[in-house]
Amino acid sequence: MLSEDSPLLDESAAALSDHDKVYRRFTPKQKRTIVLIVSWGGILPLFVSGSFVPSIPQIARELGSTGSIINLAVSLSLFSGAVSSLVWATYSGYYGRRPIYLVSAPCLSIGSLGVAMSGSVYSLMAWRVVQAVGASSGFSVGAGVIGDIYKLEERGTALGVFFGASLSGAAFAPVAGGLAAHYASWRTMQYVLFANGLAALVAVALFLPETSHPGTRGVDKVAETGRRTWVWLNPFRCLALLRAPTMAAITVVAICVLLTDFVLLIPLSYTIGARYNITNEALIGSFFIAAGVGNICGAPVSGKISDHIVVKWRKLRGGEWVPEDRLRGTLFPAFLLVPMSILLCGLTTQFIPGRLGIVLNVLCLFMNGIGVDLVLAPISAYVVDILHSRSAEAMAAHKGIRNLAVSITISPILPLINMIGVARTNALAALVAWLGAVVLWCTIAYGDKMRAWVDVGYSTIEDN
Repeated sequence: MLSEDSPLLDESAAALSDHDKVYRRFTPKQKRTIVLIVSWGGILPLFVSGSFVPSIPQIARELGSTGSIINLAVSLSLFSGAVSSLVWATYSGYYGRRPIYLVSAPCLSIGSLGVAMSGSVYSLMAWRVVQAVGASSGFSVGAGVIGDIYKLEERGTALGVFFGASLSGAAFAPVAGGLAAHYASWRTMQYVLFANGLAALVAVALFLPETSHPGTRGVDKVAETGRRTWVWLNPFRCLALLRAPTMAAITVVAICVLLTDFVLLIPLSYTIGARYNITNEALIGSFFIAAGVGNICGAPVSGKISDHIVVKWRKLRGGEWVPEDRLRGTLFPAFLLVPMSILLCGLTTQFIPGRLGIVLNVLCLFMNGIGVDLVLAPISAYVVDILHSRSAEAMAAHKGIRNLAVSITISPILPLINMIGVARTNALAALVAWLGAVVLWCTIAYGDKMRAWVDVGYSTIEDN
């Protein structure tokens, strides 16, 4: 799928420029191996969160707590992951991508082991933080790696493959967590995550090279002076990138879109499970497959579409590159698939009983999974495009604020459902998604003017 022979660029020059050479450092086979490894790193955060959700009722019973309290562990891990992703991304720009993976993978293993051995709610919460810190490098640093090795017109497809592979965790993690909880114990899945963290560490140590462009790391410049001391960096510095109106706008869009996913999936045991009398954790987990398969299908397709749109509009403009062109293909899913899927799911759960209700809910979950990725994957590629030299930091700032906002908003989901019902709760989430779609349209229409308001060092076609 990803090939250096792909006719995406117009390389009329007889000799490759330095800009082209930097993307030819690795062979197509090496690039596929790199994508495979970083996709594995991207899967693990979703397994950390996804495998936990179906077992919340069992954990609550075993630790003498309630579902709402244990659900706080999801919010806490999202918050911790949001903050720590800023740290990993900032240091990946200074020390490189490979060292970050070598440090974060052991954190994931240690945290998973701690969660597995937790005997109280407080212990569970603490180790979930460590676990989330270890897993949080997967998306932001992984996207930075993809930006390092693929150029502009190939990047959307490559990131689509990365997100599609990574988001397979959304399909299989809840099933694995549900099966483990029902037939063994919720702790079993945590031991599996411990082993996967160790396996990922070995894979990175043996097969992942440093992908940062030569001479661009901070440590490369310091090495010339002979100094080898540790450098303290401000991980919150990258949040300043959100001063850019387009960065702020698409982050708002991503929050609005992703919120629908969490409103559907986090309380699933207490909505679809309770409505249709499904108490088996494995069966509850199987509902996640629909959304996960939608994610897997949506991400690669959206990446290819966004690359095609970039090439098409550059030709129409006589070679001029407008970054917001990549977002044009997101309007249909943002205005229709995402909000309608969650709205219909709420109405179905509340008003349609029996097998028909279950089937319609599965279709809505699949529709939401596709819609969410058709929006989020091009947005992620757009972030890398406009701030290519700081791609990992830009992704961390974008994803960190996104996850922070979602972690705050998902805590009241269960109480809100109990108060006003699942249909009204989902309708509110659909309304939020439509507001995000309007912001997305404004960004596409006025992106050039918005970027002119605040210059945070945008990339150009020459350095992309």
